[in-house]
Amino acid sequence: MGLFKRNPFGHILFIKKWLIRVLGAMTHRRYRGFNELQIEGSEIIKTLPDNNVLFISNHQTYFADVVAMFHVFNASLSGRQDTIKNIGYLWQPKMNIYYVAAKETMQAGLLPRILAYVGAITVERTWRAKGVDVTEKREVNPNDTENIRIALEDGWVITFPQGTTKSFKPVRKGTAHIIKQHKPIVIPIVIDGFRRSFDKKGLRMKKKGILQSFIIKEPLDIDYENDTIEEIVEKVEYAIEQHPSFLKVIPAEEIKAQEELNRLRQWEY
Repeated sequence: MGLFKRNPFGHILFIKKWLIRVLGAMTHRRYRGFNELQIEGSEIIKTLPDNNVLFISNHQTYFADVVAMFHVFNASLSGRQDTIKNIGYLWQPKMNIYYVAAKETMQAGLLPRILAYVGAITVERTWRAKGVDVTEKREVNPNDTENIRIALEDGWVITFPQGTTKSFKPVRKGTAHIIKQHKPIVIPIVIDGFRRSFDKKGLRMKKKGILQSFIIKEPLDIDYENDTIEEIVEKVEYAIEQHPSFLKVIPAEEIKAQEELNRLRQWEY
């Protein structure tokens, strides 16, 4: 019976384990080889309980972001700090990691369906359909929120609260409702470089030699009883560095680079 043991969503764990091993081996060099994944804060992962942990992150590609998280989480749990060196950590991966994804995305082809088996909690987006924002918002499917609850009770859940790969889009209130209702430990993650490395889907590499950053922050300080939905939304936006105020801060290095580019343009035209 152990060979056919299933998780709460009916997925056979033996199959899921081998999918993680194979897909992890196939993708490892995308983060350590062709490109380099610079990790910070992975020591936090080992301190977390086995369940009711919600990871919130900004989003840059459909799949490469999630795959990187599977690598980092399992490497960290295997004692590697801020590195995914040596893929031996994939042999006994954490089996109760889930991620929230749009149902239409996970049904678009064979590979997304395989990736869904690894741990997707598919939801129907109420504000977007077929890649286009809709004016008439649909009702939230209660089965979607119930599945997120089940996943949190069983293990860890990854979600991208903006619901899109576009930067500085508003955080959806649904994430705040989940936090307030289920009271998980909320771990913010900030990623960068994935948009330059991969295509939008995160399946095809666009460019090699890109430094990808992956920062794991301390648990978010939330008063589950007294914080309002709006206050939680704002805390999430700041934590994943997607609050509109971040648009006003331009690093000095970027200003200097822009000035140099303008100087070169003066000579060219």
